[in-house]
Amino acid sequence: MTRVLSVTSECVPLVKTGGLADVAGALPGALAAHGVDMRTILPGYPKVLSAQPEAKPVHRFDDLFGGPAAVLRGTLGDTVLYILDAPHLYNRSGSIYLGPDGQDWPDNPFRFAALCMAAAVIATDGIDGWAPQVLHLHDWQAGLTPVYLQQRGATHVKTLATVHNIAFQGLAPAHLRGALALPEAGFTRDGYEYWGKISALKAGLVYATRLSTVSPTYAEELMTPEFGMGLEGLLRQRAADLTGILNGIDEAVWQPPYSDLTGKAEHKRALQQEFGLDPAEGPLCVVIARLTGQKGLDLLLEALPALLAQGGQMIVLGSGEPELEAAFRQAAKTQPGVAVYIGYDEALSRRMMAGADATLVPSRFEPCGLTQLYGLRFGTIPVVSLTGGLADTIINASAAGLAAGVATGLQFHPVTGLALANAFTRLGALYRQRDVWAQMVRNAMAHPVGWDSSARAYADLFAEMTGAE
Repeated sequence: MTRVLSVTSECVPLVKTGGLADVAGALPGALAAHGVDMRTILPGYPKVLSAQPEAKPVHRFDDLFGGPAAVLRGTLGDTVLYILDAPHLYNRSGSIYLGPDGQDWPDNPFRFAALCMAAAVIATDGIDGWAPQVLHLHDWQAGLTPVYLQQRGATHVKTLATVHNIAFQGLAPAHLRGALALPEAGFTRDGYEYWGKISALKAGLVYATRLSTVSPTYAEELMTPEFGMGLEGLLRQRAADLTGILNGIDEAVWQPPYSDLTGKAEHKRALQQEFGLDPAEGPLCVVIARLTGQKGLDLLLEALPALLAQGGQMIVLGSGEPELEAAFRQAAKTQPGVAVYIGYDEALSRRMMAGADATLVPSRFEPCGLTQLYGLRFGTIPVVSLTGGLADTIINASAAGLAAGVATGLQFHPVTGLALANAFTRLGALYRQRDVWAQMVRNAMAHPVGWDSSARAYADLFAEMTGAE
């Protein structure tokens, strides 16, 4: 059995800000069926500690970047969870990444360097009678781990650095090199230096044994200037070590409360009533997303008249950039077919996914995306841009896709307001062809979106890295 320690800054059901948490929470259980003993190490935020009152200390640090700390053993479903209890770094309210002013916590470099150092210590010294063969490093927050492993001489421990979103790189001022216990020799263009700063993500990409990201298309996109965020050259150099493995979703958790269109129609009526929308001739669309330019939501506002012209409606759930929040509120005031909830509500998101005809994901870039997978599971037809994981998970309602009877959604390209508007025209036409629409819904609900095939791919990769049969 391959032993793997997952190093992550968030993990469902304990703490979540995005899709990373869903992946970190689902993988250990999914991998168990494929002969992988994956355990997880997570910062001891107040929410995590309060949810794990039975957790017991199994390792102590006298001084971990400014104060004493301990590793506690808890549980994550049927798997082991290690919690890094460092009150000087994590005992604070609010966002796990942002302070009350909405800016990054000033000591974020130390908060996540501590997580990396703890993982490196566990890998080299073992913990609780167990030692990992592989460290699975998620995003920049775990990026310094291979550097600390090298310093400890743990060349036998392999590392897999997974990029969930390369836009976040964990930059820190160069003068913190010593305080972060980083080797001076590594502060070069070929090391962890990035335009005169420390880059935790680049450290992971340079020093990890293997690299992965969350969809095959995003793996290819990362090697281009348009998507690589300045790291495309490095990723091209390591192309042979880079693998794209799609995310999945927990099908038991994301179980639709119906099995056919008749049952879905009841949830649609309830959702329209909840938001004060009258029955309409066109499709009811939902947006469940961070309201940011990355998600293409400014394009959605531009293309909205085309959706409404098809008799369509739109409900938006999310928060983010103030300008976009204000614009969507204004749209809800002036357009009778639009409703908006600024904020986030997990139960509401599920009601929206169950009641809608379509879910809109017009992202400018999307490493994998989970919203479209939820849409497939619920028979809520995804309308997506042709990028990243959206390209890999949706079968477009092209002439060929429709003729073969396999279409599961609509893709549009280029990622512009005009292309999205054209997609809305196509959406309206398909929705009016009831037999065609019903077939698309059936296709979507039958499409595999769980973790089994992806977990098998990770298990094979870990076995390859460790030389296991």
